[in-house]
Amino acid sequence: MPFGSKKTLQVDLGELLEEKDKLTSFLNSKLKINLTYNQNRLSVDSETLSPEDLERAVNKFVYHQHLNHLYWVSLEGRTVKINKFKNAKKPEKVRKNPTSPTFAHGF
Repeated sequence: MPFGSKKTLQVDLGELLEEKDKLTSFLNSKLKINLTYNQNRLSVDSETLSPEDLERAVNKFVYHQHLNHLYWVSLEGRTVKINKFKNAKKPEKVRKNPTSPTFAHGF
């Protein structure tokens, strides 16, 4: 491969399509790269970025968004994949009683 040629890296979003815009802005701010969206993949053309650095940044995004209990990040060649755990369930919202219980006092 000649010097100065751009390498194409990809991020496979998998089931994380609703977070596409957040991930794009996160990677733009952290890595200073331009991304293009194609189907459910983000493509990165960069001379200096390694696949490991891209994987690390995507993994950091998953942890910052508190999605690490649902998704995990892997590197397969030049593609960073966001995989969903098989038995992942969305966490239930904590239900709080809107009012505290009142007790009738026998005073």
